[in-house]
Amino acid sequence: RQRAVMAARNGEVDKLKISNDDAAFILGKNGKTKEKIARVSGADIDLYEHSSELEIRGTDAERRRAKRYVECVMAQRVGPVTIEAGDGDDDLTCIQVPTEAVGFVTGAQGVFLRQVEEEWGTLMFFADFRGRDSGRQGETEKLAIFGPRRGRRGAELKVMCAVETKMPGFFSKHAEDWEDPNDDWGTKTLVLEPNELSYALGKKGMTRRKLAASSQCIVEYVGFTVHLSGTYKERKKAEQYLGWLFAQLKGPVYVDHWQERDDCTMLEVPKECIGYVTGARRATLGKIEEEWGTLMFFMSTNMRDRDSDSQRGRKDFDGSEQLAIFGGARGRRGAELKIMSAVETKMPGKFTRDIRKFTSDEDGFASDTYPMDESELAYALGKDGATRRKLANASGCIMEYVGQVAFICGTYDERQRARTYLKWLLKQRHGSVFVDDVKSRDDVTIVRVPSDCIGYVTGNRGSSLRNVEEQSGTFCFVEGGRGETEQMLIFCHSARSRDVAERLINDLVDEKLRDERDYDRRDSRRDDDYDRRGNDDYDRRGDDDYDRRDRRRDDDYDRRDRRKDDDYDRRDRRRD
Repeated sequence: RQRAVMAARNGEVDKLKISNDDAAFILGKNGKTKEKIARVSGADIDLYEHSSELEIRGTDAERRRAKRYVECVMAQRVGPVTIEAGDGDDDLTCIQVPTEAVGFVTGAQGVFLRQVEEEWGTLMFFADFRGRDSGRQGETEKLAIFGPRRGRRGAELKVMCAVETKMPGFFSKHAEDWEDPNDDWGTKTLVLEPNELSYALGKKGMTRRKLAASSQCIVEYVGFTVHLSGTYKERKKAEQYLGWLFAQLKGPVYVDHWQERDDCTMLEVPKECIGYVTGARRATLGKIEEEWGTLMFFMSTNMRDRDSDSQRGRKDFDGSEQLAIFGGARGRRGAELKIMSAVETKMPGKFTRDIRKFTSDEDGFASDTYPMDESELAYALGKDGATRRKLANASGCIMEYVGQVAFICGTYDERQRARTYLKWLLKQRHGSVFVDDVKSRDDVTIVRVPSDCIGYVTGNRGSSLRNVEEQSGTFCFVEGGRGETEQMLIFCHSARSRDVAERLINDLVDEKLRDERDYDRRDSRRDDDYDRRGNDDYDRRGDDDYDRRDRRRDDDYDRRDRRKDDDYDRRDRRRD
């Protein structure tokens, strides 16, 4: 929002007039196409449907990219997209797709391409090119991939993998081990044996994903060829991790000089807890690796002291084994705390016996500890850990409970937010919470909620509000201490997440007010119907009944008179 305002002040705004049909196409289902264009181009895009005007804000390069993407999307509506190739296409990658595989790559109603776009933050479509070699005419079609370099490469490899599935050997027929000489960014290829591929891929691609996440390198298998794309350091890590995976097939693995590595954390796990931490068929470790983007395995079981030049052979066994955790600093710390929490469940006090409350003054990545009693822990954990995850997502901080101690890890600002959110949460057990510095905070959005809608917005036992928090990754509560004023506070480090929560809350308010209006209209209609039926029907029934009674009374009276007259005449005749 601030960037959009600054751009408008500096005149960095481009406006496009578009038709209603194009506006609907650019917006897409639930606005996803517009969001995708904005994400890939880096520009802010606003579509005003009442005037069919598109506003694009950003730098010159961002606006230029956004306009190009908008024009391509609009062209898709009426026919094939034609792209004018230029020398400055630093945001474009083209890949030749065999004609027989185009439908497979596109997927039903474009589902596969949309999934790849979502995963890698790209914009993709088949197109005709001018000014470039058209390729093998009639045999292939060109797929254009727009976006940043890493995203384009990831999407390209995904498409190559799909084509290889449909047409084995199309890309990998002449594949061999090779490495790009570019140290800044490049690709390394390794050809695997058929029996190695299934192990390197893992169940539903889990092993491939953890290799990519832990090394921060793009890892994709095209046939039997592994493509490692990234910087030289990232490629080297991915190759090492892949080698350790294959080494585990032959026996325990030990990493020499692990203390000197900047991508490794070592954790001592008691022997009694190894099975509990590992899980059946390594399910628990696999789940933690998937969550935190790490690679973990236990070091050699004989605990060899191979890092010491002066001493070889076995090291005295101390009843524990070393769990090696590889990955980024944040991921390693999150995985380490998950393992510590599991061990603490099995052996209370193992890691928290001497832990006290501690707050680090470090500006960079560090850890704070916050001990709690049993009642506080149960409240701060929530059902299935939902409350803990909510606080972690909203603060942008790693938060894990090891025993009864909350470990809060992140930068100084992240840790400060997490501590504050945790204190507010615990205060809610005893009553309403009042935030003194709400107007000076940059992590809050205030939503005014009518008093008669608060109950509907929060839901039964807070269920509706918990659903909003879960969908948006925020921490929300109704502020107390302001008398009759009802204002919902939405806390999160991400402004985009707060916007999502604000929209969801406003939707709930509108839904409540709409139901009330419908109820009032039904009541009013019912009253009107009752009044009409009551007055008119009563008058008509009253008059009609009165007339009928009068007519019956007159008829009876006439009949009685006639009978009397007849009797009188008969008596007179007999007398005569």
